[in-house]
This record gives sequence, structure tokens and C-alpha cells, in this order.
Amino acid sequence: MSSKRSKRYEQAAALVGVGKSYSLDEAVDLLKKFPAPKFDATVIISAHLGVDPRKSDQMVRGSVPLPHGTGKKVRVIVFATGDAAKAATDAGADEVGYEDLIKKVQEGWVDFDVAIATPDAMTEVRKVARVLGPRGLMPNPKTGTVTADPAAAISEVKAGRIDYKVDKSGNIAAAVGKLSFDAKQIGENVAALVDSIVKAKPASAKGIYINSVTLAASMLPGITIDPALYTTSQ
Repeated sequence: MSSKRSKRYEQAAALVGVGKSYSLDEAVDLLKKFPAPKFDATVIISAHLGVDPRKSDQMVRGSVPLPHGTGKKVRVIVFATGDAAKAATDAGADEVGYEDLIKKVQEGWVDFDVAIATPDAMTEVRKVARVLGPRGLMPNPKTGTVTADPAAAISEVKAGRIDYKVDKSGNIAAAVGKLSFDAKQIGENVAALVDSIVKAKPASAKGIYINSVTLAASMLPGITIDPALYTTSQ
């Protein structure tokens, strides 16, 4: 398979200083100068953390409302019954159900971005943990997706709240907007996410917590953000 990069990628890469790190503002300005693809590319922040995710007390996960949203239509399903189910429907959930929805997921349907459940529904929802867990879709109280107020959770998610979780290699990657956003919107979204990750530092984590942060967009090269952005908060 050829590893040849596109002309657009090469043009963008030529603007990035070799081995150079940038302030957040510089990184965002540089990203906006890249020759853009023909679609509205997703902007992504990747962070490598100095934690051992194999240890339960060093698992880093959380959720954060992005000031300007992600620019993506978020598809939300809710596992609930009764008044909670009606409230979820009224709040704009894309699909609401209980046993019928669990069965649909068991059969392999995962055409959604966020799953929310009421606490009393979790006993049955755990039956689909093998389907939802590996995809990062399992409702969890720590990310606000197990709640007695699904309507509020739906509003937050659709307004731009994102969930993040460190992978087995110590990395976190999350979408923080679209390339069509202006520089101020991208910068404020990035700052909100990084600040949340810093605050989520496990008490047991020793040494440097955030080793690197990279700003990138689909089909474009990454830009290393200056460690001063986040090491001063550790």
C-alpha cells in the first residue's frame, strides 16, 4: 500500500516547523492557514498522559461542555420508561425505549453517538455492555449519562458536551469542532477540554501528567501545542 501523502497534506506539513511546539493561539492560527479539504473537517485534540490505565485508580475519564459545541449533529438514545421516557422524547432524544431498545442494540444496532439511561434502567442495560462498552457508548454516572433527569442530559449533549476516556496506551482523543469554526471558537473549545483533562488528574498519578497535546484536523498534519499550556496547571 502506498504511503504517499496528498498534495494538500504536503502543503500543510510544509507550514509546520520541524520539532517546533506552538502556543494554543499560534497552533489554531496555523491550522486555519492549512489548505482545507473539500469537506468540513473535524478538529481533533490528542493528548498522551503519564498514567497507567491498567490501574483502576489511574483511569482518566470525564465530560466537558464545549463553549461552541462540536459542529456535529449528535444522535442520542435513552433507555427509560414512564415519565422519564416522555421527558426524554420531549427533550429531543432520537430514540427512546427500554426492553425493545435493549433488544435492538443486542442485535447490533449502534447508529447513535450517545446513550443515556435512568438509574432504574441500568440493571437491564448492563445486558448490552458487551456491545456498548468497546465503542465507548455505555452509560456511566461519571459522564452524566446515567441520570434521573435524562432531559437535562440530552440538552447538554446536544449543546456540545463531550465525553472523553483514556485508552489502554494512555491516550485521549476528542473532537473539538469543525475547521469552519473561527479561530476563537476552536481555541476556546480546546482550552475547555484540556482544562477538564488537567482537573481529572488522578491523585495516584506521579511525574509528568500530560506528556503531549496535538491539534489536528481530518486529513491534515498534527500541530504540537507548547507544554506551557498545560504543565503550568499540573
